[in-house]
Amino acid sequence: MSTTRPFSILGIQQIAVGGLDKNKLRHFWIDILGLTYNSTFISEKENVDEDICQVGHGAFKVEVDLMQPLDANKKPKVHEPALNHVGLWIDNLADAVTWLTSQGVRFTPGGIRAGAAGYDVCFIHPKGNDAFPIGSEGVLVELVQAPDEVILAFQTIADASL
Repeated sequence: MSTTRPFSILGIQQIAVGGLDKNKLRHFWIDILGLTYNSTFISEKENVDEDICQVGHGAFKVEVDLMQPLDANKKPKVHEPALNHVGLWIDNLADAVTWLTSQGVRFTPGGIRAGAAGYDVCFIHPKGNDAFPIGSEGVLVELVQAPDEVILAFQTIADASL
């Protein structure tokens, strides 16, 4: 396996938590823990009613997406598992997808597309298959194209630690 990666994972962009009742999620994450609500994203195609919240500020903010299914009997079942996915900031999404695919990583259908927060995203499948044997071992992983200001902020921190 090649180890020369044409991209870097910069940090956590988001975590997505699912449940059957978004109001209970909101009560815990917003009312009890104090996260800030930003917006709501609804997609019939993705079977999701999602509140996008945040903790932290600027380039280092982390989204916490609170998701409930529009129809609990349809797929994708955004509430199963409750920790739906982890999103990672990445500095070069297109190169990452190309390289990871060449290494045998399986992606979910849909390719690179605009995500709920407006950044380009794609998802690594939780399970490998015969054609692409490498999956993320049970947790859906979202790769999120970092905007320039996030890339610069992480690079500045990295440079300062040298």
